[in-house]
Amino acid sequence: MPATPAWPPKSAPRLFVDRDLSAGGDFPLDPAHARYLLAVMRKGEGDVFRAFDDRTGEYSAELREAGKGKWAARVGERIAAREDVPDLWLCLSPIQRDNFALVAEKACELGVRKFQPVEMHRTVVRQVNDSRLHARMVGAAEQCERTALPEIAPMVRLERLLADWPQDRALFFCDERGGSPARVTMEAHPGPAAILIGPEGGFDDAENAAIRAVPQAIPISLGPRILRAETAAMAAIALWMGTVGDWKD
Repeated sequence: MPATPAWPPKSAPRLFVDRDLSAGGDFPLDPAHARYLLAVMRKGEGDVFRAFDDRTGEYSAELREAGKGKWAARVGERIAAREDVPDLWLCLSPIQRDNFALVAEKACELGVRKFQPVEMHRTVVRQVNDSRLHARMVGAAEQCERTALPEIAPMVRLERLLADWPQDRALFFCDERGGSPARVTMEAHPGPAAILIGPEGGFDDAENAAIRAVPQAIPISLGPRILRAETAAMAAIALWMGTVGDWKD
């Protein structure tokens, strides 16, 4: 007897919907989603797509015409619960717009729980477009089968971040002046953690001293080569995930 094919198929379009979903419910499609399904994916009434809400999980959904050029969806069965996300924060200075958006996108793909912009003395970019970052994360999650999105926290000054630092969370700061080998150090400090990345010009002397004064702060080295901020962020996340995160198994 042939195997029953998976339903909905993996090839079905996949969309993030910013509302609580539940089996049997209906929701209106915003114009951008309707345009994508109809014009780009060539779907029509009765066709199935997949929807996730970053709250309860992922569901099958059936496209329905709501009249007067509007479209809606009927939620089917739940395909998967919202995934369990490793307890890792990424704290970093904003950098050039496209590169910062790229870091946000990759942080989502790699499984970061919280994305925390931090203003430092040498930070060049002083404003963060949360909507742009969120859009890049959504695009990454839709393509990469994610059912959870990182929290985007409001930008905070470094001194405030350090003053409010949780006692039970390790702070691995990527110090261009040198630190312990990242993999070995992370392995010795499992549990809730954060990675701190400085601006293009690095931490100044006062910031370096202030970070080192935090009991939970651990300076780490990412190897012998100088890395750009965006590269350092992705490398450090990957090291943590492979050492104490959900890649280690």
